[in-house]
Amino acid sequence: MSNTSQEYDTIVGICRTLFINKMTDYGSAWRILRLPSLTDQIFIKAQRIRSLQENEVRKVNEDETGEFIGIINYSIMALIQLELGVVDQPDLNVEKATALYDEKIKLTKDLMEAKNHDYGEAWREMRVSSLTDLILQKLLRVKQIEDNKGKTLVSEGIDANYQDMINYAVFALILMNYHKK
Repeated sequence: MSNTSQEYDTIVGICRTLFINKMTDYGSAWRILRLPSLTDQIFIKAQRIRSLQENEVRKVNEDETGEFIGIINYSIMALIQLELGVVDQPDLNVEKATALYDEKIKLTKDLMEAKNHDYGEAWREMRVSSLTDLILQKLLRVKQIEDNKGKTLVSEGIDANYQDMINYAVFALILMNYHKK
């Protein structure tokens, strides 16, 4: 019997610690980034993951772990930017940014638990490469919505796509950890 909630929290704990440490080092410089810039950062990370999965030779000896963590953290930053808007100067201290991080991840985990119930944990039978492709698909959707100035006719908004990317990245990290054991 799997314990998705606990595994999810473990992965998010690693991501959260890195977020806090980077906030301590750099402050909230990321607050100046517009949504398309954050989307592009996530896209770069997802493309690198796909490249690592497809290429037989790696010139940098790293696996996909750090890139999936980056997707999670940049997606949370994007959700914060959606709520607060972009600023000209960093304006969040570590405590406030962490509180916002926790708020966004709680909403995202709640979404995961609802979908996970309905889908019966189908993601556990998926390949990490398929989760990567789904993240890339979500990114292309977000780019299209951004190009349409946020307007959609029948589709979910940008926030739901960022939440899905977070959840897919968490699932990928859970699967990668499972396969290492």
